Amino acid sequence: MTKSEFRYAHHPEDVKKYTTEDLRREFLMNDLFNEDQINVVYSMYDRMIVGGAMPVKSALKLEPTDDLKAENFLDRRELGIINVGAAGKVTVDGEVFELGNKEALYIGKGTKDVVFENGNEGQTLFYFNSAPAHHTFPTKKITKNEAEIVELGEAKYANRRTINKLIVNSVLETCQLQMGMTELHEGSVWNTMPSHTHTRRMEAYFYFDLEEGQTVSHFLGQPHETRHVFMQNNQAVLSPEWSIHSGVGTSNYTFIWGMAGENMDYGDMDAVKTNELK
Repeated sequence: MTKSEFRYAHHPEDVKKYTTEDLRREFLMNDLFNEDQINVVYSMYDRMIVGGAMPVKSALKLEPTDDLKAENFLDRRELGIINVGAAGKVTVDGEVFELGNKEALYIGKGTKDVVFENGNEGQTLFYFNSAPAHHTFPTKKITKNEAEIVELGEAKYANRRTINKLIVNSVLETCQLQMGMTELHEGSVWNTMPSHTHTRRMEAYFYFDLEEGQTVSHFLGQPHETRHVFMQNNQAVLSPEWSIHSGVGTSNYTFIWGMAGENMDYGDMDAVKTNELK
């Protein structure tokens, strides 16, 4: 079973007037994992799809939604998957890929069948992003050992973090989709700080590994007109191309960043000084 939502893009002048309820309705994705169901959100920000699959009693096939007007989900798209639960498997046109916790799988345009299955040692949770594609690149599994890893931040500023670049052009070829995972060290709570924007691409953030009872405040909006959304474990949020995307938690956590747009340069950022945020 697949449940689909549709989200429009928003003008920054309009977002200035949004209430808390408005912000949460338009940007927060708080229901990605339901038993034996695939949930997808189709966003008009670079036509990014954000989704989650939770196979429990049966395998789940990724079916096209009405918004795609396609015979198969990946007829005109590429897909990135990161397992945020126990070990499971993804079958891609008959080829089986075993995915452990925090391992990724890239699937290229033109793939007919993608099937998610639970493992035998706990509950698998597959988080995924999908973006339009113009070319077919090979399906590839990426482990943390194969990722490009960057250490950033300082304990002094509570932002020590390990960035695992999993689906980026320094690791494998994609059309426009990029995904990675940032792990906050114990005692650090700030992510993507100092902040930045990049009008060449949008982002989606997915927060997990958050201790029960704790929360993350995700910041969005123009640097001089910021807003916040309080988030729980296993929730995602859309970030427009004109918006910052930073967060702070009441404990450390891990988050997945996914990007789509016209620029594949990971370092393409318009930096914002921390003391200039408003």
